Amino acid sequence: MSKVNTLFDDFLSMFFPPFCLGCSGHLVKGEQTLCTNCLSDLPKTHYHRRSDNPVLNRLAGRLPIRNGWAFLKFRKGGVVQHLLHQLKYNNCPEIGERLGQAYGRELAECSSGREFDLIVPVPLHESRLRKRGYNQSAWFAKGLSDALNVPWDESISIRTRATATQTTKSRSDRWENVRHVFAIRANTSIEKKQILLVDDVITTGATLEACGRHLLDCGCESISVACIAEAQ
Repeated sequence: MSKVNTLFDDFLSMFFPPFCLGCSGHLVKGEQTLCTNCLSDLPKTHYHRRSDNPVLNRLAGRLPIRNGWAFLKFRKGGVVQHLLHQLKYNNCPEIGERLGQAYGRELAECSSGREFDLIVPVPLHESRLRKRGYNQSAWFAKGLSDALNVPWDESISIRTRATATQTTKSRSDRWENVRHVFAIRANTSIEKKQILLVDDVITTGATLEACGRHLLDCGCESISVACIAEAQ
């Protein structure tokens, strides 16, 4: 049956070739979602190789994290902004999964991903989840989980109320916007868990701080954070 499926996929690709969501070029056999060139040309931070990096510094004194990472550098008008727009607004959740797999492999190569019990994505409020159809950070968590062989769960942390977008807010307003919106789902235990908290973009870090603080207050042993991208 798998051989039949492969032949059918090959037949379809002759007439409807899959294309890269980064550059819109055709994907060759073995490539998924993003072509090899786009993956290799991504502006990577390599923060997981540095004991001192901007993500750690941004959250220093605000959230006691073990590790702080971002996979890519966000620049206006750049490829990362394009990919994140596709991920969040153009119904392309597979981009999050693909980037999670790519970053998870890099973390695994330097043993940075072996210390976690659970991967938790920053949640969306149910109203936004219904509108979008998926949580983009959850797809990033899924990709990381595949590569690191660490379970992920998007049902643990929840948003208790909808909030306005953080995009145009100042640093202090971002914090006030999210400081009391996170909770743990009933009958859920994270005691003694070493958690990797993941989000799409870190700007001021207010969302990660609020969500991470709540997880620590609910008994997890440690928090690390990883984002798809870091915005300046």
